[in-house]
Amino acid sequence: MTFDAEWATLRAESTQRVDMRLNGVDGGTGGQAGPANADLAVNQDHLGAIGHDAYGLRTRLSKEGDHARPATFEAAIALTNGNFSSGAGLLKVHDRWNTHLKTLLDACAQISNHLDYSKSAHAKDDVQIGGDLISVSKLNEYLK
Repeated sequence: MTFDAEWATLRAESTQRVDMRLNGVDGGTGGQAGPANADLAVNQDHLGAIGHDAYGLRTRLSKEGDHARPATFEAAIALTNGNFSSGAGLLKVHDRWNTHLKTLLDACAQISNHLDYSKSAHAKDDVQIGGDLISVSKLNEYLK
């Protein structure tokens, strides 16, 4: 088969595939990713609610998770100054708690920010895809 013949065949096949994608959606009768087989669905309201909850959790955790820190630190210093070996252990607990608290606060912030970003990005993507499909459908008319 010559290059020109192969190119013409591939062009004809791709035109058919594009027509099928633009003119319809698989109704779930074939393919594993069809709507009937979807196992994950989310809408903008769900993303917003989860992001809001993560933000609320972070806000409460930053106040309530730090409640005992000053007293714990003072007790660790007092025990250490009094030559009690438990002072060093309590200081280690204090430091470890702060590390874990900051990690958890960062995770809540990332979840909240990511979901806000995802919500915004998907809305922009929908607008762009809609515009792209209009221009592709006009090009498709010329290929017929």
